[in-house]
Amino acid sequence: MNEQYIRNVVEAGLLAAGRSLGLEELAALFGESERPGTAAIRASLVQLEQEYAARALELKETASGVRIQVRREFATEVSRLWPERPRRYSRALLETLALIAYRQPITRAEIEAVRGVAVNPDIIRTLLERNWVRVVGHRELPGRPELLGTAREFLDYFGLRSVDELPPLAQLRGLDEIDPQLVLPVGPDAEATGATADSEPVAQVTDDLGDADDEPALAQQSSAAAAGLVAAGPACED
Repeated sequence: MNEQYIRNVVEAGLLAAGRSLGLEELAALFGESERPGTAAIRASLVQLEQEYAARALELKETASGVRIQVRREFATEVSRLWPERPRRYSRALLETLALIAYRQPITRAEIEAVRGVAVNPDIIRTLLERNWVRVVGHRELPGRPELLGTAREFLDYFGLRSVDELPPLAQLRGLDEIDPQLVLPVGPDAEATGATADSEPVAQVTDDLGDADDEPALAQQSSAAAAGLVAAGPACED
């Protein structure tokens, strides 16, 4: 089969899907009688990656496969297509998600111990409904509390192949230095989780950790985890 044809079909499929596609899904774009092998699909992806090297698009490998997206350096320009400022989730939700990502598996009580404040049940519910977080087991303690971990959809949204690609906490600078501006899509439950149209950027919110003077290391860890999640934030998808 013509290599150019394979490459064109793969590219068209990725652009049309608007999400990550695995090798089997890409192969299914072709008829059974002309379906290329895995090696041919991989070769077409390599060729596309080379072609995109000097363009505004890039191939991004995630936990679910490969997708085409706008390069991060053009995110500001592309965002002008949507003049209204998008809503932002509260720091509480972002820190909860970040702690789950960095310290999984983790219980709700352990999240509360790190942040120094109670976790709003709506935050956990929202994360579960978005399939960013899942229950991975139970701690062998009275009541058998749920252990929370990240789901594949979390990795796909943040453009990660695994949680190992999150920035190491030890290498992160202060929140005020990295100026995070993570924008997350807001669903019908956003108001309950603290998202508003004029919510402050994560870096500008400082009073949500509660009184952690007696355990400053825990508060710093919570902030560093949020910073790490922001640093791995998603680029604009095509």
